Amino acid sequence: MKAVIFAGGSGTRLWPLSRKKSPKQFEKLIGNKSTLQLAVERLIPLFKAKDIYLSTNIIYKNIVRNQLKIIPAENFIFEPEKKDVGPAIALVMGILSKHYPNEPITILWSDHLVKKVNSFNKILKEAGKYIEKNPKKIVFIAHKPRYPSDNLGYIHFSKKKFTANNVSFYGFEGLKYKPDEETAKKFFKSGQYAWNLGYFVTTASFIYNAFKQLAPNIYKNTENILLHYGKSDYNSFLTKNYGKVEGINFDNAILENLDKKNALVVVEDIGWSDLGAWEALKEALENNPLENVTHGNVVLEQVKDSLIYNYEDKKLVVGLDLNENIVVNTDDVVLVTKKTSIGKLQQLVKSFQGTKHEKLT
Repeated sequence: MKAVIFAGGSGTRLWPLSRKKSPKQFEKLIGNKSTLQLAVERLIPLFKAKDIYLSTNIIYKNIVRNQLKIIPAENFIFEPEKKDVGPAIALVMGILSKHYPNEPITILWSDHLVKKVNSFNKILKEAGKYIEKNPKKIVFIAHKPRYPSDNLGYIHFSKKKFTANNVSFYGFEGLKYKPDEETAKKFFKSGQYAWNLGYFVTTASFIYNAFKQLAPNIYKNTENILLHYGKSDYNSFLTKNYGKVEGINFDNAILENLDKKNALVVVEDIGWSDLGAWEALKEALENNPLENVTHGNVVLEQVKDSLIYNYEDKKLVVGLDLNENIVVNTDDVVLVTKKTSIGKLQQLVKSFQGTKHEKLT
């Protein structure tokens, strides 16, 4: 079984820690490790290092190789430019389909937290066993919703099909994009919708053939590139031709158009969180909502429900009489905001473009 971790996002909602030059998945968000390192670490009990692949933009080449020294150099697959997830997955699936067309493969993301690692690995193992016998199928791994989120996508699932080693597999009814607040409440109440993590187990040939049928332009361009794979001119040819197709989301291009009978869903609680914003990081790490979450040299008095992250060892950050605040101190920026205002951060950072502050993005 192979695993591919995608690590190409930018993460402006975790600014000022997350920047273009070093996005959130490469920064020390939890303890002294990046979420990318944690994503690889939790796979090691089930996967050998040689079976783990990493896909990211070429500009992060040195960062990922430095953080993931256990991964063989040939397992890093670099995109020469950002073209959304569709072309990136097509390239990886095209490469792996040449070598391991019918071997189970799981697709994962680098900026998530999974607390229940044993349960997660058991699901991957059982899904892999199913795909080994059914290489033209796909198993989505979804999460039991903790609350009616309107910031996450959902998977609609139907009745249970079978159970293997206490892992239940359900029928697949489709993907639903981020709903509005009322729809999210309906999804949550129905018990037939689960959070879409973007995790799945299938085979490289199944996904690559899906591109051939559903996104032929991307498939043809990828095939043209892969004629040079393993040759001396591969990197130059990739750089010249990768961007010739439209950037399109993988869900829109492929997953939303799959035949439902070819898919199953596993719905479990694996302690998953998408660490896409500071308030999401706090929610993932707190034991209760009033608890503070801190990093670095921090002293707090009469502070509740706040996240205080300090990345300067020689500086002490002191919080006094604060409630529902986010404070992030880096070597060149200090962010201070109410937790409820963090949604405005992305637009604020965008407004820095073309100004003297652009270098801070």
